[in-house]
Amino acid sequence: MIGRLKGILSEKQPPEILVDINGVGYEVTLPMSCFYELPPVGETITVLTHFVVREDAQLLFGFNTKIERALFRELIKTNGVGPKLALGIMSGMTADQFIHHIGEGNISALIKLPGVGKKTAERLIIEMRDRLKNFTGYDLFNPAPDSVTQSDVIQGAMNEAMAALQALGYKPNTAEQAIKKVAQPGRNAEQLIRDALRNMV
Repeated sequence: MIGRLKGILSEKQPPEILVDINGVGYEVTLPMSCFYELPPVGETITVLTHFVVREDAQLLFGFNTKIERALFRELIKTNGVGPKLALGIMSGMTADQFIHHIGEGNISALIKLPGVGKKTAERLIIEMRDRLKNFTGYDLFNPAPDSVTQSDVIQGAMNEAMAALQALGYKPNTAEQAIKKVAQPGRNAEQLIRDALRNMV
């Protein structure tokens, strides 16, 4: 099982990155809360991973801390919650918010997350309430300072941001509206995604 990768960050396209280790590139999918903290392309990074083997694919999911990875593993233990939905949850809400809403049984807050309907929200509350007690106090949504904008072409950043939201499970119209609300000249895709997700919670 692959539990950690250390190498050069060769590419990053929300929500995926490519880590080069001695000439071998590993594709890793991250929640946006982790993606915000990535250094510029070309720098060395260490990513904690969860390895998933399916009949049609072998997938790596990456995290910056053990707590993030532990929460992801607790999420996918829940009936009806797969890795994609778990990433969407971790991208759209802080850990403290998620734990609070689970503890309070706040279905209305949970159904705002991509892919979470009423039945899924109820399952999350029922199955995770006790298991999440040890996670109280940890905030997984800790964006790094805004990175330097790589392009002044706002439309390109908007398209990239909308594609990332759709990859997290948001409908195209919802993603487009959310990005348009936060779009400003000189902002890159990561900044647009971060603010759009905050507004949708």
